[in-house]
Amino acid sequence: MKRQLSHTVLKTMLAVVISCACSSVVLAQIPGLEPEKNWDLTGYVKYMATGSFPDSKSENTTDVKDQGNSLDNLIHQRFNFEYRFNRHLRVNVGMRNRLFFGDSAEIAGYGDLVGFDPGYMDLSKNWVDKNGVVGNSQLDRLYLDWQENDWQVRAGRFRINWAMATLWNPNDIFNSYSIYDFDYEERSGSDAILVSRKLGFASAFDLVYNPSKNSGLDSYAGRYLFNHQGWDMQLLVGKSGLDHVIGAGFAGDIQGAGLRGEISWFEPKQSEWMGDPLESSTVATIEADYSFGGQRNWMTRASLLFISNPQDPNNALLFLNLPLTARTLSFAEYTWYADIGFDITALSRLTLSSTYYNDGSYFLGASNSYSLSDDWQVLTVLQRFDGSNDSLFGETSNTLVNLQFKWSF
Repeated sequence: MKRQLSHTVLKTMLAVVISCACSSVVLAQIPGLEPEKNWDLTGYVKYMATGSFPDSKSENTTDVKDQGNSLDNLIHQRFNFEYRFNRHLRVNVGMRNRLFFGDSAEIAGYGDLVGFDPGYMDLSKNWVDKNGVVGNSQLDRLYLDWQENDWQVRAGRFRINWAMATLWNPNDIFNSYSIYDFDYEERSGSDAILVSRKLGFASAFDLVYNPSKNSGLDSYAGRYLFNHQGWDMQLLVGKSGLDHVIGAGFAGDIQGAGLRGEISWFEPKQSEWMGDPLESSTVATIEADYSFGGQRNWMTRASLLFISNPQDPNNALLFLNLPLTARTLSFAEYTWYADIGFDITALSRLTLSSTYYNDGSYFLGASNSYSLSDDWQVLTVLQRFDGSNDSLFGETSNTLVNLQFKWSF
């Protein structure tokens, strides 16, 4: 009797094991129920050709091509890798590899500009720089991220997104960017340590420490983010490079129109730096957008940037190529921006934009993105930098024509 009972129990247990195994196989074959893998790898490969057509009136250009038309080529490849050790801890790595060849790559010092890494860690390396060819690899994301309940700790190189507006960001004191750089949609990161605590609905407190190779340029700040009657708001205080900084921002909508704004006040810790005098400055922006919808999905946006004490970059080339800070988003006291975009077809969208600086400089832009397939896209961008003869852009007026092909994986 005991043998029969044991035999029955064994058969029952075996049937359960077989049933569970078969169920696992079936579940693994059902889309959406397949066990999640612990890593992801994505990226893209882009090729871009850029034609530069400076005006003959540009007398201050130091290009080795003697102000003539030029053609540049860029092959840009990127990896984004994430590995999840468990539900609390993960590591992220982002690497971009770029190969420049053409007229600009023949300019003395161009390789140094491409390979420049302003971070605490130098994660950029030029693997070729000769005969008009510059090759560079850079890690712009490299961090560990830990999350438990309402706490988050992140350390390494990552993007610290404290922006409320979508164009100019006076509150983005750790990693500002140029509005004219359309080829780097990920934006640069910062070498930092972040500690964050969620406090409730749309509410959190962040602390960030961003070291510098020069200890006098270390940055650190705290931000309180909250929501009041449907409006997102934030307050921040800390140190950004040579300045103490206090800032605030908001984002919401009125009658369907988005409205956002940011303001930061920078007060130098000392009276001068490397022989140059330092002065306090207020940087503020307000921005609005409205979507008309419809078959063409019309959308328009306008923004105003104010800098009480703008800094002169000496020439347009430096302003357009060197890293910006939240203090140096523009070289003019007032800068206006407007754009409008609409769908030409379901696969093609056109955007027209313009920027005006109160020194007389202006920018005109047109871009068209076209989806060739799920993974292929072609982007055409026209950029015109011009202005009055004594304005920054007017002194070296130029037209750029860009054609970019992108394959994502």
